[in-house]
Amino acid sequence: MSNRLTQIATRTGDNGTTGLGDNTRVSKDSLRVHAMGDVDELNSHIGLLLCEDMPGRVRELLVEVQHQLFNLGGELSIPGFELLQEAAIARLDAELEHHNAQLPRLQEFILPAGTRAASLAHVCRTVARRAERAVVALGAAEALREAPRQYLNRLSDLLFVLARVLNRMNGGDDVYWKSKRLQQD
Repeated sequence: MSNRLTQIATRTGDNGTTGLGDNTRVSKDSLRVHAMGDVDELNSHIGLLLCEDMPGRVRELLVEVQHQLFNLGGELSIPGFELLQEAAIARLDAELEHHNAQLPRLQEFILPAGTRAASLAHVCRTVARRAERAVVALGAAEALREAPRQYLNRLSDLLFVLARVLNRMNGGDDVYWKSKRLQQD
C-alpha cells in the first residue's frame, strides 16, 4: 500500500468505475465497493462520535477502532490482502467484557436514544451492521477472510454497549421501550 493520494480529482471515475488498491478497476456499484463505502461511512460516524465528551478509555478505544477500520478498508480494497489482525478482534472482545461487566443486565429492550453521545453510538452501531451485511454479501461472491466480518460483528456489539456506557456517564440511564403489549401482560 505504497500509493499515496497526490491528486484527488483524477476524473478516472467519471465512467462509473473506481480503482482498487491493486490498480484494477471495478464498477462503483460492485459488492466490494459497497463494503468499502460502508466501512468508510462507519469510520466517519465514529469520527463524529469522537467530538462528544466521553471517558478517556472509551475515547482511546474509538480512536483505535478508527485505525482498525482503516486497516479493514485497506484489506477490502486489495483482493487477497490481509491487513486486519486477529489481535484487533481480541481487543474488541476484551473491551466488550470490560464495559459490559459494569452495566446492569437488560430486563427490557432499549431505544437508540438518550444522550447525544449515546445516540451517535447507536447510529455507529447500525452503520456497523450494514457494513457487516455488505462484507457478508461480498464474502458470498468472492473469497474473503473471516476477520473483516468478525470484526464488524464484534464492533456493532461493542457500540451497543458503549451507547449504554455513554448514557450513564453523567448519571443517566438507558431509554426503555414501552411496549403496549408488554404493559398489558
